[in-house]
Amino acid sequence: MKKPNKKSAAIAYAIRAKDLAGHLFEVTLTVQAPAAGGQIFALPAWIPGSYMIREFSRNIVQINAESNGWAVALTKLDKHTWQAAPCKGALTLRYDVYAWDLSVRTAHLDQTHAFFNGTSVFLRVLGQEDTPHQVDIQRPDDSACKNWRVATTLPELGAKRYGFGSYLAANYDELIDHPVELGDFALATFKAHGVPHDIVISGRVPNLDLARLSADLKAICETQIAFFEPKTKRAPMQRYLFLTLAVGDGYGGLEHRASTALICARADLPSTAAPKDQAASDGYIKFLGLCSHEYFHTWNVKRIKPAAFAPYQLQAESYTPLLWLFEGFTSYYDDLMLVRAGIIDEAAYLKLLGKTVNSVLRGSGRNKQSVADSSFDAWGKYYRQDENAPNAIVSYYTKGSLIALALDLTLRAKTAGKTTLDDVMQALWQRYGRDFYPNGGRGVTPAEVEALFDEISGAKMKTFFERYIRGTADLPLAKLLAPFGVVYADERKSAKPSLDVGLGRDGNDAKLAHVHEGGAAHLAGLSAGDILVALDGLRVSGNPATLDTLLGRYKVGESLIIHAFRRDELMDFTATLQGERTPGVALSVAAGKKAPALRRPSATR
Repeated sequence: MKKPNKKSAAIAYAIRAKDLAGHLFEVTLTVQAPAAGGQIFALPAWIPGSYMIREFSRNIVQINAESNGWAVALTKLDKHTWQAAPCKGALTLRYDVYAWDLSVRTAHLDQTHAFFNGTSVFLRVLGQEDTPHQVDIQRPDDSACKNWRVATTLPELGAKRYGFGSYLAANYDELIDHPVELGDFALATFKAHGVPHDIVISGRVPNLDLARLSADLKAICETQIAFFEPKTKRAPMQRYLFLTLAVGDGYGGLEHRASTALICARADLPSTAAPKDQAASDGYIKFLGLCSHEYFHTWNVKRIKPAAFAPYQLQAESYTPLLWLFEGFTSYYDDLMLVRAGIIDEAAYLKLLGKTVNSVLRGSGRNKQSVADSSFDAWGKYYRQDENAPNAIVSYYTKGSLIALALDLTLRAKTAGKTTLDDVMQALWQRYGRDFYPNGGRGVTPAEVEALFDEISGAKMKTFFERYIRGTADLPLAKLLAPFGVVYADERKSAKPSLDVGLGRDGNDAKLAHVHEGGAAHLAGLSAGDILVALDGLRVSGNPATLDTLLGRYKVGESLIIHAFRRDELMDFTATLQGERTPGVALSVAAGKKAPALRRPSATR
């Protein structure tokens, strides 16, 4: 492996896909002026945007150090920190990183592609984080990689666009905020208000319709740029990249300052084999919603940040009660931007909104945990969900999006449409986000957020914050939506008998994934993890339809005997069936009413 050019930067990395089948990256790190008392190195414990301690250092399988051709001792201080013995002259570390996590959060390497986030592969040089960091991304030796290219928004130094070679970040924070994809990928380019935007698709996708995807993403991106900068239409980055890995079944995204890493099901991407006038599939709308969500984060959380994230503390948890604003509001605007960009109509939007309402109402955890507490506890609860999660926690994504809706409706109602949530987001951008990169900037505190709502609404919003954000009350959406011509109706079929469980599979058996609090199964004594065997002597298979068919022979209020395995013990339970408890909220435009005003930005624009 070649050494980095020592003259280019005080801190220089080289990274190479060393062993495709063994999933190993080899990294060389050279520090020109190590600390006199012994340089300390550390790998982040988490990646911004994914609030969970992931201990990336566990994937370093071997590491050594040298200076002037002599070995230098490394002492491990804790699970992600090393200290080199004092040395004279440049210090070089070499280490291998195991990369076999097919997600947007870490690193993955095989014969088909390579992907990494800097937090997974680049050790931090403590005390020198603010100096320029050079990276030499080297072409793998394996013949399987002969057609590979490099996709990243790292600023090029010696490398050409999409080429192997050297890149330069202004500091460590920038270094780890530009994920890298290596492979033989599909590529498309468009401009949004003059800014180049590239789409990279890795993975096999027959008949991929890049033209349609480019046109739809262009509309979404231009809508969002104009949303935050209605006068100048100026984007906060010089270039943007959608890094997408298409797989058989997958979904997820992670935001970065000038790019996003996405994973999706290949069936969700548009096909040139489909008729030109065919409506967008639900899967494709879902993917565009994901793109819209991560792109909105370019402003909301990458630049408008919670004070706790300015700067990031990457070795331990960084707590904030504001994720309902940064994730929840982004979840509100992601689908709304699809409407404003002309991708979907109001009926499709209301259908998506209804699903969000139902997902929030489904769990009793919403009555126990506020979105402020959910935000603060993300590290230990939301990102570590277990079988009891629906009964114990609330999502700051979904309920946070409904809080955004309620605040938007409240502002519109109070001001006859002259003020909307758009005004709040633009004020947050102008005061706390616009100058974050490269001029430093600072985060926003919870008190400043609430004060901003007071200022823009012209009223005290404390009661709303206490009841719905710091409290656990359900939002009065039916009342708030009615003046805007939207009907909120619960269409659940209460006569349908139900055990009120979430069903999974264990081979060919039906396994209880969730047992909802207060439901028939819970009251009968069943627990998550139990394997259903029979209802009144009739076998239950792993097909969810089987359970529904069997229950369909009974009436609400009837009792039946349930046999189930708990571990390796056969147990029997007597359950009294209840009516369907799954929420069935549907939203629609009232007869004789126009489409909701939420389609358009504020009338003051």
